[in-house]
Amino acid sequence: MKALNYFIAFVGGAAIGAVAGLLLAPEKGSDTRERIAEALRKRGIKLNRKEMDALVSDISEEIANAAAGEEA
Repeated sequence: MKALNYFIAFVGGAAIGAVAGLLLAPEKGSDTRERIAEALRKRGIKLNRKEMDALVSDISEEIANAAAGEEA
């Protein structure tokens, strides 16, 4: 059971790191949003501009909260 917890923590950290890398990359925000939207469309999920902005905002907040939790 302990190994499973480590694995879940590793996968969660990798996912957060990947999202943080995408959002913090030195690329225009509109380009990043378009790349995210295209990846979602390929998986059958369609978002309009307002929904995409809300998604990016939610992800940014989660990353900030996770970073704040690690610092504490």
